[in-house]
Amino acid sequence: MKYIGQSVPRIDAATKVKGEAVFASDIKMPGQVYMKMVMARRPHAIVKHVDISGAQAVPGVVCVLTSRDVPCNEFGYYTYDQPVLCGPCSKPYADRVRFVGDRVAAVVAETEEIAQRACALIQVEYEDLPVVCDAEEAMQPGAPVLHPDVGSNVFDHHKLYNGDVEAGFRQADVIVESVFDTPPQEHAFLQTESGLAYIDTEGRVAVVTAGQWGIKDRKQVAHALGLAEDAVRVIYPMTGGAFGGREDISVQIIVALAALKLQQRGTPRPVKVVWTREESMLGHCKRHPIRFFARWGATREGKIVAAEVRMLADGGAYKFTTSIVTSNAVINSLGPYEIANVKVDAYDVYTNNVPRGAFRGFGGPQAVFCSEQMVNKLAEALGLDPMELRMRNLAREGSLQTIGAPYPPGMTIRQVSEACAQKAGWQPGQAGWKLGRQFPRVDPERPYLHRGLGLACAHKNVGFSYGYPENCTIGIDLYGDSEIEQAVIRHSASEVGMGAHTVITQMAADALGLAMDQIRLISTDTALVADSGSVSASRMTFFIGNAIKEGAEKALELWKSGPHPVHMEHTYWPYRTTAPDPETGQCDPNAAYAYTAQAVEVVVDTETGQVKIEKIYCAIDVGKAINPQQVRAQIQGGLVQSVGYSMLENFVEKQGRVLTPSLSTYLVPTVLDIPPELDIMVLEIPDPRGPWGARGLGEVMSMCLVPAVTAAVFDATGVWFDHFPLVPEVVLEGLTNR
Repeated sequence: MKYIGQSVPRIDAATKVKGEAVFASDIKMPGQVYMKMVMARRPHAIVKHVDISGAQAVPGVVCVLTSRDVPCNEFGYYTYDQPVLCGPCSKPYADRVRFVGDRVAAVVAETEEIAQRACALIQVEYEDLPVVCDAEEAMQPGAPVLHPDVGSNVFDHHKLYNGDVEAGFRQADVIVESVFDTPPQEHAFLQTESGLAYIDTEGRVAVVTAGQWGIKDRKQVAHALGLAEDAVRVIYPMTGGAFGGREDISVQIIVALAALKLQQRGTPRPVKVVWTREESMLGHCKRHPIRFFARWGATREGKIVAAEVRMLADGGAYKFTTSIVTSNAVINSLGPYEIANVKVDAYDVYTNNVPRGAFRGFGGPQAVFCSEQMVNKLAEALGLDPMELRMRNLAREGSLQTIGAPYPPGMTIRQVSEACAQKAGWQPGQAGWKLGRQFPRVDPERPYLHRGLGLACAHKNVGFSYGYPENCTIGIDLYGDSEIEQAVIRHSASEVGMGAHTVITQMAADALGLAMDQIRLISTDTALVADSGSVSASRMTFFIGNAIKEGAEKALELWKSGPHPVHMEHTYWPYRTTAPDPETGQCDPNAAYAYTAQAVEVVVDTETGQVKIEKIYCAIDVGKAINPQQVRAQIQGGLVQSVGYSMLENFVEKQGRVLTPSLSTYLVPTVLDIPPELDIMVLEIPDPRGPWGARGLGEVMSMCLVPAVTAAVFDATGVWFDHFPLVPEVVLEGLTNR
């Protein structure tokens, strides 16, 4: 039986439905103790002194940890710029907090309640420092510097220069200029950050947690604890949602530190921590807010000839993944268009806001809001249909990217745009694309209700970019006598809820010619598996699928030649990308892309400012749907999450303090907020580099819903909204100021 292309049930479905699935927060070990952390809850200050005597005196307290207990008090995804615990220690400038969620101390006690009570007795003496919370202000001379060792709040500058942008503008008959602001977004995963640490039978510090790249977590934990990497073990059980938010460290190092300290004192015990929702909202990263200054020009014939973008990315208090998020935003700020003359300058900036990190789309949704707003505004200024303007400028197979290199083979942005547009009512003709159906803009019975239709499109990179040495390693073990009776796939692909382990099983069964029940997975325990890479960047199906496909061929050859069983590892090395030129940014950035186009119908209540999305049309080229049911579920979930980003999710910070620290003040979509109709078109145009033609899927549906919504609101009201979410007060203010 062939499994690829079949909607087989998820292999974890039964345990989740029955409540038997085990998450890190569910695990309890004999002798376990509990941890709570003291967060600074102030945006910028020097920690002068931490008095833990009151906490130590509480009955049931096992130990109290401060900055002096951390062997190497620093961590970070790419740059070690964040203290594990803030306070006086040997590391320069680790004695200061830079956002409200910085950790200052941790208490380990017999119960969580005792630990919480003891935390309240810790006295911290602070010397408050000036606060800067706007990226543009943080770049100005005289602004408070968050990291004196860096010397500036600007920690990266990304460039993309191609052609002669000023000469391009001289060719333009129409030039549009705009300033856009995109907001932060909370991941709001169901499972808050949690971890359980203990000393395993081999003497390693084992951390059971939720994450997206165990090898990366292990490296940071080992560094901060002053241990060799093989002295640390990271284990991922079930993970209750990620969306990029689990790429960065949260509780892992501190809970591991506690287990190590107890072992060093001769009283080893497992240590467990589970953050509350408020701690999660204060302490973990958010989607990057980015401010865009954009200027685009086109000829009267509808050819875009120049595009200039300056973007300021608010990185928050620490670097996290900001620089790679922004570098991806550079490409998407120009869209999938052929534009001969471009100039992009992007700056990463420290502020005293909650740190910003990876979030589904990885800088793409923010940048696509800029590029698609500009295309829609150019169409309006030129008097052209927005679909027609796109078709005059969209790239095609063999086109050069604005970053200088040809697109990877399998360029299908035109196909998805045409499929989406036609489903939404556009039709091609001799005079170009036009909306071919009646679309009443005003409800005749309720004239305060205005209807609108908007369109946007985008591409999303698959895998890490810009010369990163991408690879994916798996192990294959074949067991049996004359025939293969069982295959074991050893991999480190985290299952964060999207069904990765199911499609891995499907691909392995097909590649080895076995039934799915003959496939067993050993996964996400760094002591048992090699590095399959991060579950991010829409990469896992693409990369592990290729590793399985290639590895299975080698494993079967070994089986034929004997002896049995077969034990082997295989590493897939994809097409090699290149790093940006330091002066121009030009390079060959990505091995593959996924493509989407989306159209939205909205109703705007002009009396209240309420916007309702009535229907979403979404076309996505997935290359090959390994599991069609999971493909549709992924797309549906991503679209609903994008509805929240565009309409509801308003994360409010004021002078570095979070004013929306709970899910009662920060609203995420419920079942009542899902649009009544989601018309999803799954295209399967094989990617020449993808396994069985498959493309990466996890993020592409999140790329362009927001500009489709704002285009639809403009169509309904004649008002452009250059910032969002479109909560009623924002819309009503825009309509009033029209």
